[in-house]
Amino acid sequence: MTNNSEPPKSAKKEKSKKDEKNDEPQLSEEDKLLQSTLHDSVDILCSPETKSDIAGRALSTIANEVKSSTGSMTSVPKPLKFLKPKYDDLIKLYNKMDDKDPNKVDAGRLVSALSMTMGGEGSVLRIRLEVQTLEKKADHEALSSWGHEYVRSLTGSVGVEWGKRVEEAKPIDDLTPLVEEMVEYYLSKSGESAAVDLLVETGGVGSLEKMLEGKNVDNINRLTLYLIKTSDYIDDPERSEILGTAERLFEKEKLYNDSLRVALKRGAGEERVKELFEKAAEDTTLCKQMACLLGRERYNFDAEDVLSDKFDDDLKETLNNLIGNENKSEFFLNLGRDLDVVEAKTPEDIYKSHLSETAGFKRGSEKVQVDSARGNLASTFVNGLVNAGFCSDKLLTVEDADWLYKNKEHGMLSATASIGSIMMWNVEEGLTTIDKYLYSNEEMVKAGACLGVGILCSGVRNEADPAMALLQEHCEGSNGVMRNASVEGLGIAYAGSGREEVGDILKAVIEDDKADMTLVGLAGLSLGQVFVKGLEGAEEAGACIVQKLMEASDNDLDNAHAKLLCLGLGLLFLGKGAQADAMIEACKTIEHKIGKFAINTLSSCAYAGSGNVLKVQEMLHECAEHIEEGENAAHQAVAAIGVALITMGEEVGSEMALRAFDHLLHYCELPIKRAVPLALALSNVSTADYTIIDQLSRLSHHEDEQISQNAIIGLGIVSAGTNNSRVAGLLRGLSDFYNKEPGHMFCVRVAQGFLHLGKGLIGINPLHSDGLLMNGPAVGGILAVIYSCIDMKATLLDKTHYILFYLTSAMNPRMLVTVDEEMEWKPTTVRVGQRVDTVGAPGKPKTITGFQTHTSPVLLSVKERAELGTEEFLQVSSVLEGIVIVKPNPEWEESKEEEDKKK
Repeated sequence: MTNNSEPPKSAKKEKSKKDEKNDEPQLSEEDKLLQSTLHDSVDILCSPETKSDIAGRALSTIANEVKSSTGSMTSVPKPLKFLKPKYDDLIKLYNKMDDKDPNKVDAGRLVSALSMTMGGEGSVLRIRLEVQTLEKKADHEALSSWGHEYVRSLTGSVGVEWGKRVEEAKPIDDLTPLVEEMVEYYLSKSGESAAVDLLVETGGVGSLEKMLEGKNVDNINRLTLYLIKTSDYIDDPERSEILGTAERLFEKEKLYNDSLRVALKRGAGEERVKELFEKAAEDTTLCKQMACLLGRERYNFDAEDVLSDKFDDDLKETLNNLIGNENKSEFFLNLGRDLDVVEAKTPEDIYKSHLSETAGFKRGSEKVQVDSARGNLASTFVNGLVNAGFCSDKLLTVEDADWLYKNKEHGMLSATASIGSIMMWNVEEGLTTIDKYLYSNEEMVKAGACLGVGILCSGVRNEADPAMALLQEHCEGSNGVMRNASVEGLGIAYAGSGREEVGDILKAVIEDDKADMTLVGLAGLSLGQVFVKGLEGAEEAGACIVQKLMEASDNDLDNAHAKLLCLGLGLLFLGKGAQADAMIEACKTIEHKIGKFAINTLSSCAYAGSGNVLKVQEMLHECAEHIEEGENAAHQAVAAIGVALITMGEEVGSEMALRAFDHLLHYCELPIKRAVPLALALSNVSTADYTIIDQLSRLSHHEDEQISQNAIIGLGIVSAGTNNSRVAGLLRGLSDFYNKEPGHMFCVRVAQGFLHLGKGLIGINPLHSDGLLMNGPAVGGILAVIYSCIDMKATLLDKTHYILFYLTSAMNPRMLVTVDEEMEWKPTTVRVGQRVDTVGAPGKPKTITGFQTHTSPVLLSVKERAELGTEEFLQVSSVLEGIVIVKPNPEWEESKEEEDKKK
């Protein structure tokens, strides 16, 4: 019979003691010797009878063991483990030592290092600072001698201590030498990110250049890239200081194109741009590449007037042509020919009605009653958008074209203006084509021709200055429609130019008491576009708009186009942050509900693209307010759009905003829900992101008319210029679904036009230069369309559908074209793939993934990046976008295989 009774408790205890002993790690003979040596050395050191020189040797023995074990730490080193029982003895010894004791400095260094794992909070730094006051310059020992982990531990403590002292207004002089030494250490060990973080925390980014003087930084690109990315999370004035440091580091390395990119992000003035050109004067190729960048940014810089005699007249003229985009049409048409998409398309080619389920008929035999005028107007826009920039179409530019007269009243205006869209960027030929319409007997045709001239000259400088010459007199005339079209034309033609004389004309229109609010709204929006991003003259323009908002009657301010006046005000302070505060205070004095609308517009525009979390929270707080009357909730719609505008281009912020939009759709009032599709579109312009497309597709069938219409327009904006087949299918399905709804059908057709913009060669995303720069006029053009969708019935679906043409300012070929030093076409092997964020990554990480190899020219989508496929050529620009100049690589040697292939 077996005994199942439990063993006595005493036996259990003995067993557990044995197990504990067995669990203890068994020390090797070598470890035992090290432990014994360290303990004996500490005992000698702490003995009161030990002489100074013997104590010094014991201290040196311990220090050497600790130093040799902390070079790189994957786990706590053995000397630190063995010294743990003796730590208190060492602290007591250090505290007892007299300042004149020759061993006190060495003892302090040792105790500071041991405090990493054993001491209390801040003890590493406290003891190190005591040592610093005692040691002489000649006896200074590098922090790095105690290992990388010690420097890291000290870095964290310095950051905390610095913050406390600044808060308490205490001196920080003793911390500065430590910071400088740690930064130099990090830079020498490829720890650029740690160095920048420490300098940002201690407010010393400006001293980085001084530290780098006379030193070779192995990877200046990694350092500057981290600086630039860090600036996104910091407010002015620290942000400007960080960007300025990156800018000057590029300049020091003679990377003037990169320096110019950062200068533009920082909002540098003409003097700084001139300075960079003067420094790059010896390299004419580099100057041309810099001019291409200014042209893409629409920066108003006159090389012939500003640059010195270092530049000959021919070079100045070439630079001016590139900055003024005079060759943009030529490059775009060559791109079209290369990709074999030159042949003009008709609206029916886009609609593909034969593929639709109903194909224009009900399931019965009866024919559907179509709103012909509205349908033709939609086809006019589709025709203008699809053939944009190609200088030919099949409806308006062919001989004996009668399409113009198939439109009614304001439809004729848009039809004539769309000729400007078709001839876009080609000023010479375009003026010849439009000229005959300027003398038409039809008032609407004449007005459309004026708008067409503005569209034609969008972002292109011409010596004759045709837009100013032809539109000025009509802006000052008495004909309402002509004035509307001319004012919009000026805004599109001179967007981002900061031209004073254009500003004066538009301000005169705003101040005209006889002008109706439609005209004033368009003039305000155009004024915002001309002085976008706070160009010189923006303050006066802002004062003029605010004055109008204060003086206008309630009836006028209730007009849907008064919202465009607020948008114009916001664009003047686009990306200017706190500089808009004074104007926001002025808007608070406006008693009408549009005052709140203007304030939210200003706030969101001022922090556009900044990802500022506090401002996003402010906007969401506005949306949370419960307002009974929907008419008074327009400012909440702007707040929802503002969330997208603030987080635009900032990946983490954009993802968080998507969650917020889901909540708004579930819990908020109808006016806010109506703005959510527009906000989703704004945060993903031209990306064709499938998650956004699915969300908008669901909303496009919403029971609320405005939500579904905004979702349809949103689909067009998200997929603009991508030719995305999935969106094309969705829009064809929607054209079936809404075939009896003229308003919805118009939105579907416009969205189809956006989708196939420039036959898929033109995008409208405002971010460029690898996402570093945000183009002001492009943001303004997109916002003009989005704001008019807030009250679509009174704008796009009424008589001011031509507001859609403001989008011209955002249109840009999404191409990569490589040219030689003479700006001649140069096909080159390039790899195109999804961009990879390499900020702070160690080594030399790949910048693209999943790439395909092509021969330029190629099309780039928003989330793609390109790099040269071989080393045969050297790129002048660090970013392969738009027009890029390549030079032959003198060190290139072709392999025999390639030579054989050529033979």
